[in-house]
Amino acid sequence: MEYVGETLSNFIHQTAFLNITVGNVIMIFVAFIFLYLAIKKGYEPLLLVPIAFGMLLVNIYPDIMASPAETSNGVGGLLYYFFSLDEWSILPSLIFLGVGAMTDFGPLIANPICFLMGAAAQFGIFVAYLLAILLGFSDQAAAAVSIIGGADGPTSIFLAGKLGQSSLMGPIAVAAYSYMSLVPIIQPPVMKALTTKKERAIKMDNLRPVSKLEKILFPIVVTTVVCLVLPTTAPLVGMLMLGNLFKESGVVRQLTETASNAMMYIVVILLGTSVGASTSAEAFLNFSTLKIVLLGLFAFIFGTAGGVLLGKLLCHITHGKVNPLIGSAGVSAVPMAARVSQKVGAEEDPTNFLLMHAMGPNVAGVIGTAVAAGVFMAIFGV
Repeated sequence: MEYVGETLSNFIHQTAFLNITVGNVIMIFVAFIFLYLAIKKGYEPLLLVPIAFGMLLVNIYPDIMASPAETSNGVGGLLYYFFSLDEWSILPSLIFLGVGAMTDFGPLIANPICFLMGAAAQFGIFVAYLLAILLGFSDQAAAAVSIIGGADGPTSIFLAGKLGQSSLMGPIAVAAYSYMSLVPIIQPPVMKALTTKKERAIKMDNLRPVSKLEKILFPIVVTTVVCLVLPTTAPLVGMLMLGNLFKESGVVRQLTETASNAMMYIVVILLGTSVGASTSAEAFLNFSTLKIVLLGLFAFIFGTAGGVLLGKLLCHITHGKVNPLIGSAGVSAVPMAARVSQKVGAEEDPTNFLLMHAMGPNVAGVIGTAVAAGVFMAIFGV
């Protein structure tokens, strides 16, 4: 009987029940909410499911994120090694490779003015940067937080790692991916508040056809120009454009399929679970996290507003040929933000098709957010 009692006691002490905290319970509940939004509501399930599950795992079994120095056998937890790939900027760069292999830059090439709307949508990043400094963040922490306004999870993780803000990477990444998922909820009120019914109903002319040569030259030219000006953007912009060159060249179909399918989904699993696992109760439940979440929301709203307001200016300059709604797609949430532009425009006129026009600012925003990250790295000499 003594053996049985000792065995049962050892088993009970190995369960999570004796070590779980109130904070862990709160974070587990948050994980359940994320899983509900992903599975029931369909909010970016490819991102939210692995993030939420990583959050669930680490708050039940914290050692899954333990470093080798924290373990008795010198072997770290599984998700610790996944997270190291985030800190080393490997996974964000590979995500960009996959995104590039799936992206059609044709709408942007056909209407280069979309570059301006993609740039204007980065306005929220720099406003949030100044606010973050006022709220007590260091310069580099403020830069890492403010990039959430671009609604680009991989870039947020990349910049946080480069600026040495690994302790903030979890809250930053969760906020960035959450706002990407909530684009259909956050953006429409801002878009409607800044435009009139007449502007939202504007129909734009069909885009011109883009030649194969233009599509092949685009990633080569963009890489050369951007990386000469901001060499630190090479891991993101370079991988984005390499993936796109795979696609548009038409001579490496196997590489295109691998980058846009198998590799992309493997990287999403690794990145999502490791980001979620960085949100232990101890790391996440504090006042700094609340400030990060609010600053990210503020940046995202102002980024959306910046794109729409430039769209209104272009609408005036072109005498009504540009629908201002497509400016909201200048944030990097591809293709969700473009779909929202289409949806809001269709509410005024069901025959109005803005999706392809909105894809121009949308893909320009991906480049714009990477450039904004490069500007911060140049400023801080990283």
